[in-house]
Order: sequence, then structure tokens, then C-alpha cells
Amino acid sequence: MSLAIVHSRAKLGIQAPPVTVEVHLANGMPSLTLVGLPETAVRESKDRVRSALQNARLDFPSLKRITINLAPADLPKEGGRFDLAIALGLLAASGQIPAGSLQDCEVLGELALSGELRPVQGVLPAALACRDQQRTLLLPQANAAEAALVPGVNIIAATHLLQLCEHLRGEQPLPPVESGVRPPPAAPVADLAEVQGQAQAKRALIVAAAGSHNLLLFGPPGTGKTLLASRLPGILPALAEDEALEVAAIQSVCGRDQLDSWPVRPFRAPHHGASAAALVGGGSQPRPGEISQAHHGVLFLDELPEFDRKVLEMLREPLESGIIHIARAREQLTFPARFQLIAAMNPCPCGYQGDPSGRCHCTAEQIQRYRGKLSGPLLDRIDLHLAMHNEAFSLTGHSHDKPDSHEAAALVARARDHQLQRQGCLNAHLDLAAVRQHCALQQDDAAWLEQAVERLGLSRRAAHRALKVARTLADLEDAATIGRGHLAEALQYRQLDRQPLS
Repeated sequence: MSLAIVHSRAKLGIQAPPVTVEVHLANGMPSLTLVGLPETAVRESKDRVRSALQNARLDFPSLKRITINLAPADLPKEGGRFDLAIALGLLAASGQIPAGSLQDCEVLGELALSGELRPVQGVLPAALACRDQQRTLLLPQANAAEAALVPGVNIIAATHLLQLCEHLRGEQPLPPVESGVRPPPAAPVADLAEVQGQAQAKRALIVAAAGSHNLLLFGPPGTGKTLLASRLPGILPALAEDEALEVAAIQSVCGRDQLDSWPVRPFRAPHHGASAAALVGGGSQPRPGEISQAHHGVLFLDELPEFDRKVLEMLREPLESGIIHIARAREQLTFPARFQLIAAMNPCPCGYQGDPSGRCHCTAEQIQRYRGKLSGPLLDRIDLHLAMHNEAFSLTGHSHDKPDSHEAAALVARARDHQLQRQGCLNAHLDLAAVRQHCALQQDDAAWLEQAVERLGLSRRAAHRALKVARTLADLEDAATIGRGHLAEALQYRQLDRQPLS
């Protein structure tokens, strides 16, 4: 009787729960049993492992009764990521490699029938866990660059099962992969100066970037709403290292190559036909949705009223908390979702309400029904509402307008530095107690704001968000306190709360 234990990692959400692969060999009727809630791809691993061992000229203990247990038993296992751990467990249990060589190791990798190691998804969260627990990660060479993004982790990478066997026996040790290696910078993003005119909208975009405020742009087609939104990542500051690793971990779980975009903030723009599971996460095997893939970045929702209302209502809690809870009968997952929402919409069903051409013939009832797809609680959570209008256009004018992305980014960075030094977070993320402390007003300004809020019919949440925007406006001007002008401009950005349907 012999028993071998190998540690691996399950791909569940963006976390990497530990999984113990126990391989037990015993005398008796030859058989191979795989237990521990394996799904189809995991159940098929026994056939891949058998062929890989045989083709690599290693002994498969076919005359033994083999039991492979993936613990914990109540955690669903999926994918081919456990192939390598099962193979090494069999080799250790049969004495072909020293069992002690797998101490303090985590193993990830899929096996080809020839014994070649194939890459798997979700390696970066496993690398983070291995670094925190000071364990060595054994994985395919194709995943080495991804795992090496994590500084301080010990990585051993190979292209074939035999290479790992020789390494574990001490016959031909593999050199550790250098960690903390950064890929070359991504290509530059589009410049804000390419947007002609729309000075007020550019100002609103800079305010939104400076305080991480949510922004809704509405106006006729062709006014530049989508163009402006696409320029937002270019004026946001670079991700800190821990933020970049969080973003890369989510991308790794979702199966995308994050090396091409490191360390650019994500910009997600799902189609308005996206389902609730696609937008907020979920599915039979819960996965991060668009809001989690936009973590520390921008979620752009174009044609906002065309989204299903039930889907939009699911954004309300994540916009406040920065996380999303996915509850299933057998498991509950929490995904990060600290994103900045930028949305765009037309003012009416035809899109031309208020256009000087007079082409809009939508009735007040049609406009009300169209805008009614956006609930009051959702609009309350969007800090800035701004109407955009068609402006005169000239092909012979200047091709670039000020400010450009470099100048805007400098303003944003300075304002964010003020916020982080003062309160440790951005203005949009202030809780109620912090709003009272850091957004205090002079007595006459407070009375003026109360009257304005009552006259405009704003909710308390909308009033508090306007106060946060005013704080950001003061930070952009390097002002220590919020003035009357900051309050007035912040209230000007609540246009949908008070726009008539004429």
C-alpha cells in the first residue's frame, strides 16, 4: 500500500482554493477510481495521464487498485489543470520519483497524450497564493511568463513531463523562472485632443476621471459620446502594482492574455444585448462578468436604455459597494467590481430631441417611456449627467483641440494625489461619515445647497454625490475648501434629475 499527496489549485472565481490530490495504490482488482466532484474534463484526465505516462516510457501502475481523491470533496473540479498533479501523484506513489520532492509545491498543468505540458487558465491567482504561502509552483513553460508577473514567487516551468521527473529526482534540475518580470508597455491610447469642440463634455470627463465619478452622456447621434468615453483610459493614472495584479488575475481566470495589455486599465464595452450573467457574473459555473473584468477600470455602456432594465438594476449594489456576490445552491462567490461607469444614451427614441433641425416627432409619452427604462435609484448612483449637442464642424480647422490627454492626465493625477493624501481614497468612494468630515461647507453655503436640493427635487443620495463632485472640483483647483462655485457646477451635472420633457 502506498499513498502520495500532491497540492494543486482549483480555478473557482478569481481565487485559487487549495486542492489536495491524493493517490492511493493498493492490492486488489486492478481499477482506477477518480472521486471528489470531478466534471467531465477532470474525469477524462485519467485517460490522458495513462497515455502520457506510457508514451513517456514511465510505468503506469495498471496492476494496482488506484484511487485518486480530489479534496475537498464538496468543491467542484473542472478543466485539465489537475492532469499534471495526478500524474506526479501516481509517479510518487509508485516510487518513480521521491515523494519528498513534492513537499511545499503546487502543481498546475494539462497533459497531452505525448507527455507534453499544455497551458491552463487561472495561473496568476495560483501564483499569488503560492507567493503568500511560500510554496514552489510547478507549471507548463507556456504559463511561465504569466506567473512571472508576480514578484517573489518561486516558479519551475517545463515543456514535458520527463523534464519535471528529472528535476524532482535531482538528475537535471530546472532553473527557476525569474519573477517580477514586466512585459513591454502597451500601445498608447487615443488622445483626448482628437475630439473637436465639446469643451463642457471634456471638462466633465476630466472631473469624472479626477474623482472616479460615474458619468452619463446624453445627446443626439454623432455628438461624440462614444468618442469621449473611449478617451477616458488615456487620462487615468497608471495602475499600482497590486491593482495591476488584481486586474491580471481576473483576466487570467477569464482566459484572456493579460500580457498584451499590462498594465493598462481595462476598458469594457459590452453590447446592449448582454445578459445578466454576462454583465454582473454568474452561470452554471460562476464566472466574473463585465463589471468584474472592468475592475480598476472603465465600464462603458452605450445605448443605455436599450439594455434590459432588470440587467441594469443589478448594477445598483456593485456601484455602491465595489463587489458583487454570486449565490448558488452549492456555493457563494464574491468578485471584485470597483469600476467606473461611463454611459451614453440618446435623449429620445429617435435621438433628435432638441435638435435645431426639428426632425424629432417623439411625443412626451414616448420620451417618458424611453427614459423610464432608467430607474431613479440607478440615476442617483451616476454622479454626473451631461447633455451634449451638435456643434459646428470644420474639416479645415485645427485637428487637435486642447487639452490633450497629457495635460488632462496631469490635472487628474494632481487632484487624485490631494484626495489620497487627505482621506486615503478617491472622492467617489467616500462613505457618509467621510463626506461629513472632508466635504464640510460654510454655514451659508450649506443653507444654499439645502435650498437648491429641495428646489431641484434631488434625493439625499444625489445630494451627497453632488457634494462629492464639488469636492473633486475643488481638488482640481487646489482649493482647500468647497466654495459656492463648486457647488453650483456640481448641481449643473444633475441634468437628468431636472430636465423637462418638452
